[in-house]
Amino acid sequence: MPEAASLTEIAPAKINLALHVRERMPDGYHRIETLFAFAEDGDRLSVSPSDRLTLTLSGPFATGLSAGADNLVLKAAEALRSAAGVSAGAALHLEKNLPVASGIGGGSADAAAALRLLARFWRANLPLEPIAATLGADVPACLHGRTVRGEGRGDRLVPVAPGRLAGMPLLLINPLVPVPTGPVFAAWDGVDRGALRQGDPLSVALAGRNDLQPPAEATAPVIARLTEWLRERRGVLLARMSGSGATCFALFDEASALRGAADEAAREWPDFWTLATRVGV
Repeated sequence: MPEAASLTEIAPAKINLALHVRERMPDGYHRIETLFAFAEDGDRLSVSPSDRLTLTLSGPFATGLSAGADNLVLKAAEALRSAAGVSAGAALHLEKNLPVASGIGGGSADAAAALRLLARFWRANLPLEPIAATLGADVPACLHGRTVRGEGRGDRLVPVAPGRLAGMPLLLINPLVPVPTGPVFAAWDGVDRGALRQGDPLSVALAGRNDLQPPAEATAPVIARLTEWLRERRGVLLARMSGSGATCFALFDEASALRGAADEAAREWPDFWTLATRVGV
């Protein structure tokens, strides 16, 4: 199977515009209803020919990350290579621009990008969704990479037209404090506060909530202060925490409002990570 020349794939930041936890299931997982959207920017994964399958890392959040077999990028690569019957290698390089374990799907987005990238590189013509489903609950949505509704564990996907969300100015801020996913889910109070609505995604998001935000705020109170600060910015349509935290996001009605808020954030929260971007189309 011939290889392509060097290729690059973006692993965009994943945003949970709303996340409703409906129940804790007997297997320990939670049944959720969520609305995924994706930023235009994120990590960057590239590949070039090699006899072996390897991974190197760079970028502001590469420190402390493993480039070994436990990295989801290599797990995705090995899964695809096995499913496609590929014997060739690949030299993968991940530019890690997104904070790790921060509620914006960094590892899952990287795994999904690896599947898309290597399917092109190895010219592997096979469905990627079954492979993505074996790698983590968020990987199928990240493989889709567009506005989508997630149910079940978040891996049962229903595509939706982005509508007004497409290209909307988006600000992400992470306070760079650890908020482990498992304990946040475990601390959910068990109260089913109702289903996620159907319809226009922006309207659904505005009417929704993130049921993981209260337990995350108990672990990292700065999340509450940050989301309140975001809500007070000019032109904000929605401000909320994404996923299990600690990244918070704000959607803006125009680009000038986003630029103003990003400038204010740099002054108000100089030690936090910020990304001014747009919702992908």
